[in-house]
Amino acid sequence: MKNLSRRTLLRGNLLGGAGVALGLPLLEAMQHRSTARAAATSAATQRVAFLYVPNGIVHDAWKPTTTDANYVLPSSLEPLAGIKDDVLVLTGLSQIPYSTRGGVGHALPTAALLTGAVASKDRIQVGKSIDQVIADRIGGDSKLKSLELSIRGSNSAGHCDGEYSCAYSTMISYRNAHSPNPTDNNPRSVFRRICGERGQVANVGEPTRQEELRTRVLDSVLAEARRLHRTLGTADRHKLDEYIYSVAELERRIQRMALPVAAGRSPQRFVLADQVPDQEPSDFGEHVRVMGDLMVLAFQTDATRVCTFMFSVAAGGQTYPMLGIQEGHHELSHHGGNEEKLAKLRKIDRYNVSLFASIVERLKMVREGNQTLLDNSIIYYGSGLGNGNSHTPFDLPVLVAGRGGGTLSTGRHLRLPMHTSLNNLWLTVLNAMDTPTEKFGDSSGRLPIEGPIER
Repeated sequence: MKNLSRRTLLRGNLLGGAGVALGLPLLEAMQHRSTARAAATSAATQRVAFLYVPNGIVHDAWKPTTTDANYVLPSSLEPLAGIKDDVLVLTGLSQIPYSTRGGVGHALPTAALLTGAVASKDRIQVGKSIDQVIADRIGGDSKLKSLELSIRGSNSAGHCDGEYSCAYSTMISYRNAHSPNPTDNNPRSVFRRICGERGQVANVGEPTRQEELRTRVLDSVLAEARRLHRTLGTADRHKLDEYIYSVAELERRIQRMALPVAAGRSPQRFVLADQVPDQEPSDFGEHVRVMGDLMVLAFQTDATRVCTFMFSVAAGGQTYPMLGIQEGHHELSHHGGNEEKLAKLRKIDRYNVSLFASIVERLKMVREGNQTLLDNSIIYYGSGLGNGNSHTPFDLPVLVAGRGGGTLSTGRHLRLPMHTSLNNLWLTVLNAMDTPTEKFGDSSGRLPIEGPIER
């Protein structure tokens, strides 16, 4: 059996000369090395992702009534049933870097979510986000230092919520206090970025030429995949076959999907690749699942180790016709105690959790030696608001999936003292991701979620 480097790539070329470099999953042939080197490699392949949803949640259907491992999933969290042992439910966390605990709108808590800082109204100024702190530490060896995904796109121009910069509402990742990272909501663009040669990656949102769109990435690397297949052991051949099939299926799904319009048009509008604008994507859920699968592909092939993913923008007005809901999410979040609106919001909360669960389940399916990709990841899911009706960033919805290479204990509900700083979670994640830090924002200490627990 041939020994392989973890950096082995399947190379090819698209029409027009664009290079393709498709990474491989972790194979047994990549693990024939000394114990010390294997341990170092394992530590270097942790991944982290931050998944964002807007408008808060309805607490009565979200918060478990009991704690520890035997808690009962409330209705909004029932989609987690199959992965309950892999998820932490944290309640009581809040964002408290504010001079007031009154309503703070949507832009401020979204900007503060990963930065732990209060945004300036006069110009873009907030703080470096946790994902970028981690990316500086562990992202340098990957093709993409970090990957910023979204469903609605991003915008730095003009003002949105409360006359604050639209950057605060449409981006959560910041390279530094003044530089937000734009998001990519185009599945084909993300696929090309993951599979392109290092140094030839297109800019976010850059339209792909039609002749290249008609040339499938896998077609250009299959010959090399076949040659590699002949050199592998039985288990690795099966794993390579499954991987190639999953990438092919993902590419087919992307080809069928609606795409964002060209640069300069509204990020809220989409078109099919072979149609005239403006047509909305036919299925929000499929868009989320495809972008989630792209994140999994990027993690699986070590194209990146750090990702953020916004299901919508702050004050997002996504509709959910698949649930029989025609009103926008933001509109419903101002429910004023109306039970009909609250019932619809509970359905939305549950549906979004089901999308999160599908991404976590996909991570769990990918084997990495004796572990899974999920075992070696930390996946956060949450919102900058707890209560969308009153715009309060307290008692936030927080889910954390994955064990971070054994650094976190999962499978339980932990009720924290109310108004425990969310930055305490980020301090804990930073240390779990080999980025030891004494302080992040207004953090006061790490959370008691580290290490495996006895069952």
